Amino acid sequence: MNLFTLSLIAIGLAMDAFAVSICKGLAMKEAGLKKSCAVGLWFGAFQALMPALGYLLGSRFEKNIIAIDHWIAFLLLSTIGISMIKEALSRNEESANDSLDIKTMFLLAVATSIDALAVGVTFAFLQVRILPAVCLIGVITFALSAAGVKAGNIFGSKYKARAEFIGGIILISMGIKILLEHLGIL
Repeated sequence: MNLFTLSLIAIGLAMDAFAVSICKGLAMKEAGLKKSCAVGLWFGAFQALMPALGYLLGSRFEKNIIAIDHWIAFLLLSTIGISMIKEALSRNEESANDSLDIKTMFLLAVATSIDALAVGVTFAFLQVRILPAVCLIGVITFALSAAGVKAGNIFGSKYKARAEFIGGIILISMGIKILLEHLGIL
């Protein structure tokens, strides 16, 4: 998988964390560097950890599934993308709070990184070099989450749904690209 494709997947995965970060920033009276970095570290670390765990799981089953790995990648990425788009289009507003306590941030970090676990399984099937991949995902998520806190504090929740929608489109597009490459169409 090339750096461009991996970067797009990382951005797509980071959109959930970015959207939640915007909500965090919206709820804060002041979103300084320390708070922005704290949120970025939580989300970036979990977005890096989950694909690594998924990769380990996927590696155990790779030999049994190699013939259909591209279909699995397509289905997983498309399902995650469709879920993100549905969430972006739903009228349900999440309540925002400014708490950065361990319990709150742990739950949010896990919730926003579950998709990355499935992507890690996909990486195992596609034999992606996992260490550079998870580092890139973590760094991109950190940067977008830290920026999201600041943006939410300045601009409000206006862009939350748009970020989730774009993230969903990116993941679906990457799933289609992987499928078409393996079928020899691209």
